[in-house]
Amino acid sequence: MAKTAVNLAGVTLKNPVMTASGTFGSGAEFSEFVDLNKLGAVVTKGVANIPWPGNPTPRIAETASGMINAIGLQNPGIDLFCERDIPFLQKYDTKIIVNVCGKSTEDYLEVVERLGDEPVDMLEINISCPNVKEGGIAFGQKAEAAYEITKAVKAKAKQPVIMKLSPNVTDIAEMAKAVEAGGADVISLINTLTGMKIDINRRTFALANKTGGLSGPAIKPVAVRMVYQAAQAVKIPIIGMGGIATWEDAIEFILAGATGVSVGTANFNNPRASEEIAAGIESYLDRNGIADINELIGAVR
Repeated sequence: MAKTAVNLAGVTLKNPVMTASGTFGSGAEFSEFVDLNKLGAVVTKGVANIPWPGNPTPRIAETASGMINAIGLQNPGIDLFCERDIPFLQKYDTKIIVNVCGKSTEDYLEVVERLGDEPVDMLEINISCPNVKEGGIAFGQKAEAAYEITKAVKAKAKQPVIMKLSPNVTDIAEMAKAVEAGGADVISLINTLTGMKIDINRRTFALANKTGGLSGPAIKPVAVRMVYQAAQAVKIPIIGMGGIATWEDAIEFILAGATGVSVGTANFNNPRASEEIAAGIESYLDRNGIADINELIGAVR
């Protein structure tokens, strides 16, 4: 049987498949559909230092081959998360990756420090959050800001740090290099692309927020291209995501340079997607006589 384990900054995942933050809660609501023990890791919904109510509704709309959302990172805050969600995930044989969000550097550091003594394996830092001190521009849209937040988080974090990159930039390689220089252990990409939908019958925006994040199969070719570019630019491991719905999609990202893959929007129309993708990857390796999945990482140059 082929070896499917991968290494992310010293953390070994039994297979490269994980859930994408914001699409799987913290695992509890999907646990009746998916055997969490079959996943390499569960990546939780973003958690902040205090509860966030999120954006007004409507905040989700379907689009061709995808969806657009403006949830606004609604979350219960770090206190309830530590009390309820971490103990739940500990019951399973899977790695726990906590997605962290904030509106200022201090917000991020408060959560990172709080998680220092918690039994979680890695931290994923969502730098697509609006930086309130910079007038709302996301931390992940300026290389200098991305470097600074990475450096600040690394100085406080006890677990390996994954920096989640936004695709809403001119040069993804520049952003990848900036967070690597700041000390990032791993990068994950892509987060959602900014989009808009208008309801022609009501003649108004489909989302109360006007714009939202586009995800799903529609963005996969953009995501594969950006993962490939980032893989050429940095030496640290990459977690690829963006429209992964099948094991074939996952293999495509791995060949482009991803060590791990995250399944997001697909969870909504097929709650078992992540488990099926993990099984599909294993079958692909066996059928093709590939002894170790690591042989495929970045094999297409």
